[in-house]
Amino acid sequence: MLEIANIDAGYGNVQVLRGLSLRAEPGEVTCVMGRNGAGKTTMLRAIIGQVAVTAGSIMLNGTPLHTLPAHEVPKRGIGYVPQGRRLFGELSVAQNIEIGLMTRRKGAATRDHVLSLFPRLRERLAQRSSTLSGGEQQMLAIARALCLEPTVLLLDEPMEGLQPSMITLIRDTLTTLKSSGVATILVEQRVETALALADRIAFVTNGTVAEILANDGLSAKTPQFHTFVGV
Repeated sequence: MLEIANIDAGYGNVQVLRGLSLRAEPGEVTCVMGRNGAGKTTMLRAIIGQVAVTAGSIMLNGTPLHTLPAHEVPKRGIGYVPQGRRLFGELSVAQNIEIGLMTRRKGAATRDHVLSLFPRLRERLAQRSSTLSGGEQQMLAIARALCLEPTVLLLDEPMEGLQPSMITLIRDTLTTLKSSGVATILVEQRVETALALADRIAFVTNGTVAEILANDGLSAKTPQFHTFVGV
């Protein structure tokens, strides 16, 4: 379990997160929603160690992450797919996957499993990643993160700008990961995606989690959606 407890974080003198708390349980998708600038991406960057936590704690199964240098956090089993993918564009699909495998010294079995989730990537292993379509690049970014065999997967708006068939594929992949026990934190603006995937929905405003709802019979007409994401 990943537990974020009362963290403060920001950039220089600009504080973005203010006492933010959130929990991600194994085998569940926690969807994080909120307006632009609410602190959703900063929260993910704090978890992965790219933004320093100045108060509070981030714990993975009782082990502190917030005290680790950023390069050590993925080695603990935290996979991160940032907004914009950030692939090694000049490297091939196979080389990007190999970099993911190296992080936790995973081998051929992990590689084959990841490629089974994204068969199209197997057809493009020799292709330079910058020449892939947007949807294929997103597949590769997720595949690279899954090469860690993560305990927790962090996704920052992975379906942004994708065609419906790609969105369906990513949704199906996240459903498969749930069944394998991965805890997923999904930052998402699409209400229909949140309702289709999430076990719980957390609404972030002004750098803190304002409300958490169990996804049990929710709909886009739920008042909180209007309040926090303006739908």
